Amino acid sequence: MAERYAIYYAPPATGALWERASQWLGRDAETGETFEGPVAGMERDRLLNFTGSPNRYGFHATLRSPVSLKPGFGRDEFDAVTSDIASAYRPLHLGPMKIAEFDGFLALVPVEAPAELENFAQACVEAVEPLRAPLTERELGRRLANPLDERQRELLDRYGYPYVAEQFFFHMTLTDQLDAEALPEIREVAEAWFAPVLDDLTLGSISVFVEPKPAQEFRRARDFALTGSAQ
Repeated sequence: MAERYAIYYAPPATGALWERASQWLGRDAETGETFEGPVAGMERDRLLNFTGSPNRYGFHATLRSPVSLKPGFGRDEFDAVTSDIASAYRPLHLGPMKIAEFDGFLALVPVEAPAELENFAQACVEAVEPLRAPLTERELGRRLANPLDERQRELLDRYGYPYVAEQFFFHMTLTDQLDAEALPEIREVAEAWFAPVLDDLTLGSISVFVEPKPAQEFRRARDFALTGSAQ
């Protein structure tokens, strides 16, 4: 199977949030560097038990979930679409962030998300649609393994992903789904670790992440600064 491509928001790779998040997950998705040693007093091996999926995907917020491309389309076309979006839209001020829990997952989310976020994310989704290959039966089955309501199933059929349009929720995942016993402990560690870098955030660029082959680690391949005027 060919590569898969995604449009994500990832904070600047030279910034403190990216550095802390990469250390938390145990891998820098841009450089490929891995990290040893404890995090906020928790042993690395124990923390890795709770961060397997976000470690593989790299630290990010999804704007256009990973897609396979139709025959005839590849890296250049996906980059061109992403560049067009970046050149059309202006940076979005997200403001202060917080650690939140939903369905047992921990994530960084804006304290008050700007209304423009949903429209921007949907613009990313729509821009990729001409390039996107349909879901395979296996991919569709994997999506349907999780309960979806009628609207989410409609969006899955239309866009290959159920959490778009009004179902979109900006979040930067920190953990796998945690059980009730582990959740308070991991949240306490996460609060301590990320506290110094939650003051303010601006979505000033978007990034192409690439999965070379199924189940391999995603890499942060290219960044595109937002330089336009659209909201």
